[in-house]
Amino acid sequence: MELSKYIRDIQDFPKQGIIFKDITPLLSNPKAVNKCMELFMDNLKDKNIDKVVGVESRGFFFATLLANRLNAGFVPVRKPNKLPYETVSSSYALEYGTDTLEIHIDAIKQGERVLIHDDVLATGGTAKAVCSLVEKLGGEIVQCNFLMELSFLKGREKINQYDIYAPLVY
Repeated sequence: MELSKYIRDIQDFPKQGIIFKDITPLLSNPKAVNKCMELFMDNLKDKNIDKVVGVESRGFFFATLLANRLNAGFVPVRKPNKLPYETVSSSYALEYGTDTLEIHIDAIKQGERVLIHDDVLATGGTAKAVCSLVEKLGGEIVQCNFLMELSFLKGREKINQYDIYAPLVY
């Protein structure tokens, strides 16, 4: 099954000059979702994951499925003021300005083995911030996992000290 045919390009979204990779056609196709899960799970054999961290918001889709299949806990990482309990935060650079992500202070215990999942690895800023949060809490990052990687944006360079997996690379 060629997964890339389920990814729709949207011109000039969210702003002029950007080609957005829309995963909603893939999400609406159970066979495509199952194929993604098969690829992810094959790649995670014998990794012994304790927690799966999903990045707001498109990272939640597969992160919850992965957590369930791996018999691991799911941990959401969200934008500021979206989580109800005490949090730690990490800020990262955007093209114009900065953004911040948060995680509950008790979401990951010292030494837990963590899989980080998001929909896309682009510039790597978000992924690096999430890695920082996991490590602040004492987690051991086993892998950074993405549905797709936009390799021309060189995000891998910001997190190359970790194992990285993406079944789709553009």
